[in-house]
Amino acid sequence: MTAALETNGLGKKYGRRWALHDCTLTIPTGKVVGLVGPNGAGKTTLLHLAVGLLTPTSGTITVLGGRAGDGPSKLARVGFVAQATPTYAGLSIAKHLKMGAWLNPTWDGDLAKRRIEQLGLDPSQKVGSLSGGQRAQVALTLAIAKRPELLLLDEPVAALDPLARREFLQGLMEVVAEHGVTVVLSSHLVADLERVCDFLVVLEASHVQLAGEVETLLASHHRLSGPRRDPRSLPASQHVIEESHTDKQSTLLVHSDEPILDPGWTVMPVTLDDLVLAYMGQAHSEREPQRGLRLIP
Repeated sequence: MTAALETNGLGKKYGRRWALHDCTLTIPTGKVVGLVGPNGAGKTTLLHLAVGLLTPTSGTITVLGGRAGDGPSKLARVGFVAQATPTYAGLSIAKHLKMGAWLNPTWDGDLAKRRIEQLGLDPSQKVGSLSGGQRAQVALTLAIAKRPELLLLDEPVAALDPLARREFLQGLMEVVAEHGVTVVLSSHLVADLERVCDFLVVLEASHVQLAGEVETLLASHHRLSGPRRDPRSLPASQHVIEESHTDKQSTLLVHSDEPILDPGWTVMPVTLDDLVLAYMGQAHSEREPQRGLRLIP
């Protein structure tokens, strides 16, 4: 499958600190990708590298088959909404759309106007007078009206109330359904990602901890509960990601592509939230984290 975004040993360093380090990742086209991790994990850095706002310290990054930010023709194929959903408070919505048409050779004016009408917004209204959710919708409109093949969103719903988040994500999925754009959506809100994403990337401590199709990841991870035992006694095909123990009981989250046949275990499914927390917690455990784990089928 063609890659929308591919990195190999990618790193970005500020002084002595690595904001992103040894990042190897492949994101296929046609996916809605959830990019998740704590503050400082490298999510914004990765998106800024992908859009060409930063240059790598080490490694490589390829976007839509070429170098990130490589000239106007490449920039026209990538849409980007930064974390603060930046707009100009003193300009009207109409002037924002006019600016978008002037800056983007592939601008679809009919799409932009139609979307503003569907949102019930007055084009003459200044953006500074809009609610946070409405400003986010205007920023999304500016990004999609350039008809990108890849849309990068850096926590666009972080400051929105639940209703505004739902409306924003509904609008995003309509765009995906209509135009088939690949989306990378950075967010702390796993519940929101679970509703819209079919591919997951977990960043922790500047490294990729987990990446793959959501359906495949959920099917290959299991919560095991049973009489206390040493995790090292499990079959080699069962990799322990998270464990907790009482005097009499063990609870494990394991990755295994094979069915769990041991009758001593009660086997339960895991949620996306379970996976994210387990892999983020793994990076802080005393064991060596499985950095760069790639579970892409």
